[in-house]
Amino acid sequence: MKKTLFGALALLATTAPALAHHPLAGQPMETFSQGLLSGIGHPLLGFDHLFFVIAMGVAALYTGFARTAPAAYIAAMLVGCLMMANGIGLPMKEAVIGFSLLAVGYIVLSGRALSMSLALPIFAVFGLFHGSAFGDSIASQEAAIGGSVLIGYLLGLGALQYAVALGAGWIVKNVFNATEATAMNARLTGALVAGMGVFLTLEAAEGAAFAALGLG
Repeated sequence: MKKTLFGALALLATTAPALAHHPLAGQPMETFSQGLLSGIGHPLLGFDHLFFVIAMGVAALYTGFARTAPAAYIAAMLVGCLMMANGIGLPMKEAVIGFSLLAVGYIVLSGRALSMSLALPIFAVFGLFHGSAFGDSIASQEAAIGGSVLIGYLLGLGALQYAVALGAGWIVKNVFNATEATAMNARLTGALVAGMGVFLTLEAAEGAAFAALGLG
């Protein structure tokens, strides 16, 4: 069972980067339904966002509030997206997103259950940066086209990620029988996500170093 879980996550890790592009082949979004489809598709095509939401859903499971804890991330993510759509961006978002995988992945890997008082601010802070990245790549373009497109995009974005978070928690608990935070199957999920976080964090640090040296 452990090998099955780790293998499935590893396969997704290797295939997702190749799919990390704008949904609908990068065509401009002009209607509510196109915005909705774009919002649904973008988190699935960006492995950094997808894997963070998976780890966050697993971490939320062990707070005892598996359905409500992810709402802190969703709400903050939508706020960050709207901020970026209106020209208010957050600094070093890619570095923070990489660190978010490392941090939440490590929490799950450690086998420690978060209290709600810790989970909510952690999920919300990282949600702002993930949302800002979504706004930077998609929502800012679509906001200029029409409000209905942006509304559809935000609805799809929020609904998809909430469903992924709940689904991840449910699968880890009911399919892989990880009913406690200390369960090995849950911790393997955290290990893979934390590993990706290390890679992304080092990649961001390397990019910053090259930029500082004028080599970027």
